[in-house]
Amino acid sequence: MEKLNQLISLCHGQHVYIQTHNFPDPDAIASAYGLQQLLALYGVEASLCYDGRIDRLNASKMLDTFQIRMSPYEELSSHMKETDPILYVDTQKLAGNTTDFIGDEVACIDHHPTFVPMEYHYQDIRMVGACASLIAEYYVRSGNTPDRNVATALLYGIKMDTLQFTRGVTPLDIEMFGFLFPLCDQEVLADLERNNMEFSDLKAYGEAIERIELYDKIGFSCIPFSCPDALIAILSDFILALIEVEVAVVFSFREDGIKLSVRSEDPDIHAGDLLHEALKGLGSGGGHAVMGGGLIPKENQHKLGRYPEDAIRNLFLDVLSKG
Repeated sequence: MEKLNQLISLCHGQHVYIQTHNFPDPDAIASAYGLQQLLALYGVEASLCYDGRIDRLNASKMLDTFQIRMSPYEELSSHMKETDPILYVDTQKLAGNTTDFIGDEVACIDHHPTFVPMEYHYQDIRMVGACASLIAEYYVRSGNTPDRNVATALLYGIKMDTLQFTRGVTPLDIEMFGFLFPLCDQEVLADLERNNMEFSDLKAYGEAIERIELYDKIGFSCIPFSCPDALIAILSDFILALIEVEVAVVFSFREDGIKLSVRSEDPDIHAGDLLHEALKGLGSGGGHAVMGGGLIPKENQHKLGRYPEDAIRNLFLDVLSKG
């Protein structure tokens, strides 16, 4: 496979770092792990790294189940050098949810739209349902068979990021499901998908229900306390499930700022573009047509005035009104 050969040539003879977006989710973890194990077949050693926290039960279960080692940035910052090669997986430089590490970002494999164009020595950015599908394709095209753990992790990542094949699915995602399914451990896969809610999550669900506001087909909900990225995303899916809602906007007030998640079932409203436009001058945001995320950093919260909840709602309604 020409693409994989290019990547291996770039990494040959070096210890590389595979970096995901901050607060990695199952797709990011699966993609990084799958790439790490594939590169190892060609003699390339790679360490997995991230910033933020492993803040969701399904993500921590993955790490425990497959014995995946991911290093938080604070463990690396003291010895990572500017010349150390970094491979971005499931994210891009200046994406808004990715910390700029000390090393040199030489490659990018991602499935998100590009909002800030960057040049890499190697890149593979394609709009598919899950980044794990791209990594699985590398195995297929190179004639390598992933072991059972890798196949199970990749399949789980695909299922999670496509919401069980109901969101953003492309023919490649379906093709890679067919490739991975016979190779995976179905009992482990089922265990990963069970019991992924913690008792503390119920409070956030309660606030999301209590605070929902409907403006035509747009549903807004504010969580007045800190929530992990993944939970905010789950809550936006939850709000979108209402028959009255075609676009869901959920945001949480946290120590680092205001974290937002948007979901859209309206073909005329691109979730990533909506976030990007609404947060101009305040923060960063972007994503796919059907889902996106963003952050208004703490230092910019004062720009929202005395009533930040109202200000955020009006930012989105103003963009939508301009069509």
